[in-house]
Amino acid sequence: MNDDWIRVASGVFQRRYRPLDISIGVIVGRTGLVIVDTRGNPSEAEEILRDVAEDFALPIVAAINTHAHYDHTFGNQVFVAQGIPIFGHHRIPQHFAQHEERRLEKVRKRPESEPDKQWVDVDLTAPTVLVDAPLRIEPGGRVIELLPLAPGHTDTDLAILVPDARVWFLGDVIEQSGPPMYGSGSYPLAWPDALRGLLREIRSDDVIVPGHGSVVDRAFVQAQASQLQAVAEEIRAAHDEGIAPDDVQLGRSLHEYWPESFLRSAVRDAYARLSNE
Repeated sequence: MNDDWIRVASGVFQRRYRPLDISIGVIVGRTGLVIVDTRGNPSEAEEILRDVAEDFALPIVAAINTHAHYDHTFGNQVFVAQGIPIFGHHRIPQHFAQHEERRLEKVRKRPESEPDKQWVDVDLTAPTVLVDAPLRIEPGGRVIELLPLAPGHTDTDLAILVPDARVWFLGDVIEQSGPPMYGSGSYPLAWPDALRGLLREIRSDDVIVPGHGSVVDRAFVQAQASQLQAVAEEIRAAHDEGIAPDDVQLGRSLHEYWPESFLRSAVRDAYARLSNE
């Protein structure tokens, strides 16, 4: 097997692809493979299929989207064209319409706005099996549990547990190779609570595969939840004091962890949701 596949537990593998250091998972069952996330365009999805065919003897029988963002879903069309079912959060079609579709059209009209995106051939494709409640599936003969999460990184976050190996794939609810990303439909004030709810299900010795970066443990998730909580508390305090969003100045310790653009996105999204409330 190619060394690029990292064995994180028995029959569970992660591969970290460029660009973006994105995690792609392979869950090996008795009769087939399940792929976690499909990357950011058709050619990247096709690369997954080639790599899997070279290194695993079994066919791909299903895929799962951890959430709606482009770098995890814009390869969906390639899998669907192969007749591979894709599981994903039931709100992904709505999220596509509100966020990913608009961004895709903008880049098509003005390619210079994001010249690194190869989206000419993207056909925005939602999961074929929409999940709106905890679901236990056995594609390929291995049990996998799907847990829709409360809004956090997005309102489409889906936790994936391989229970016999105690491995979680969490998408961008957790990130290791960089700070968690706000924007594109994030819920900065609710995100810490979503993580705390998830932590009630995670055991101390569980293996956690983040959306970007190397595997982490429960303590890492707890620490990142605390950092997200600090952002939420400062934004809520600023709002309660009547400070306009453009005038919010978050603390120095937060700027040591997050870039300014991420924190601006957090303020903008949080204020918008507070206004809706």
